[in-house]
Amino acid sequence: MSQSPSLRVIRIPRTIWKQAALNHQDRIRSLLQPGLLPADNGKTQRRRQNRYPADTWTALDAKNPIYNFLIEYYGLKGVKGTKRLARWCPSPNLLLHPNKQYDSLEALSQYSNIAPGNSAIDERDASIFLEDVTEEDLATTLQLRGAILESDGALYSPSLWFQQKNEEQKPDNTSKNSAASAFLWYRSILQQTLQAEPILHCHGLHEWAMQYHPDGEPSPPSAKYQAHLPLRVSRQVISETVERKGISCTHVDALRFFAPAAGPLNHHGARLERMDQLRLEQPACVHAQMDLLKIALRLQPFCNPDLLQHVLQLAIDARRLDVAASPYDATGYGVGVIPVEIDSGRSQYRKQQRLLMERADPIRRELLEAYNIFLKLAFDEDPSTLEAHVTPSKERFAQAEPGGKPWRKNLVSPTV
Repeated sequence: MSQSPSLRVIRIPRTIWKQAALNHQDRIRSLLQPGLLPADNGKTQRRRQNRYPADTWTALDAKNPIYNFLIEYYGLKGVKGTKRLARWCPSPNLLLHPNKQYDSLEALSQYSNIAPGNSAIDERDASIFLEDVTEEDLATTLQLRGAILESDGALYSPSLWFQQKNEEQKPDNTSKNSAASAFLWYRSILQQTLQAEPILHCHGLHEWAMQYHPDGEPSPPSAKYQAHLPLRVSRQVISETVERKGISCTHVDALRFFAPAAGPLNHHGARLERMDQLRLEQPACVHAQMDLLKIALRLQPFCNPDLLQHVLQLAIDARRLDVAASPYDATGYGVGVIPVEIDSGRSQYRKQQRLLMERADPIRRELLEAYNIFLKLAFDEDPSTLEAHVTPSKERFAQAEPGGKPWRKNLVSPTV
């Protein structure tokens, strides 16, 4: 290992980190298994598995309504997508403790899940060193992004990684600002959601808004989503349900998938800007629970693998509720029906929504703490101080409207 001897290095022997990585893979596979496609026996797959025997992942089924949100919303496409979830990295929480080595899986697990708080971060340049990393490990098991490769292993350090990136790109502070901006944005979303009052009367109508097709209107572009599933209710029932009291959708991202005719029925606006997310995001939103996965993935490889597992489980359960309350018939995929078009179904949805919100609260808080720790380690500043002088990225100033373009293609001028 060629790093400076003054650098505090936390060593993890191969036998320990390898078992932790395999355990993580097993857990992710068990969560994804119902949505994975059968093994591909094509020549490319066989060649890769012959070279890397541990590489046995397949892609998610784009037609499975419980799991295809991982493809549609979070870009986890193909085998690379599932492997991204399954790749292991050491928890940054290990950097917050004085231990210099972990010789047991129990100790590694214990300290990976303990985060004493930002006040304990006083050695920004500490690193975690995985001993005896091989080419196969990097191809099949470990997070390659974020790893600083040495001849005898791999270092994981937020500060060294971003310091290296800054030196490669720009010598001034603009690279640092650009790197920090997205992390600060997601931290703000987490904070806002925890502080907001829950809204429990939306009844999951965003999926209905996607299929809204009143007389005289063209077929909505969003009808293509889940087009392989039959509707369990008529078009008339969809219209009546959407028009009954309108839509109370606080999820800014969801608005882009509405049918154009449904936009004016949303009580929070038919056209929103991304900055409105700081005003509207709230803890009962089922899609906000799903988005915790997007926020956790943004931290990789500097996210506790156990936290990622909990977030993925929550996101899948949130999606199951989402689909159960939708106008689709997904019973062929083992999904029950919550008929939000009637009173009893709306009551059932609110109950399940509240239970999901209560489960999400400690996970969201842990993820916020993970962001605080990461930002302090990576940029050597308190997150609130860092936010005061980092220029927001252009994507914060974008517009959402039914049938609209992705954020990067729908930018607006910042308002002062």
